[in-house]
Amino acid sequence: MEDLIKSGIEKEAGIELASDWHQQFVDYIRFLIDTDFEKLVYLLYRIDVSEQKIKQLLENKSTSDAGEIIANAIIERQKEKMVSRKHFRFDDTESKEEKW
Repeated sequence: MEDLIKSGIEKEAGIELASDWHQQFVDYIRFLIDTDFEKLVYLLYRIDVSEQKIKQLLENKSTSDAGEIIANAIIERQKEKMVSRKHFRFDDTESKEEKW
């Protein structure tokens, strides 16, 4: 599952991550916070992490690192999307008439 999350993040963010990717991704989010906040907002929109959720997480953990909080929210959203896709995936063995 971790590899799928990593590849999903790489695709959505347009970046390439190393095998020990979590810390690298946190650092990338910190970099966006400091240098290209607009790109970070676009990434959050693209991955479908709500602004309200980010605000709530940052308010509840005001002493924690914002880059890590946002990166973890993105990773969590990727996990949710994977579970949802798996849950709603149709069985390919059904006949085409039944799928309509």
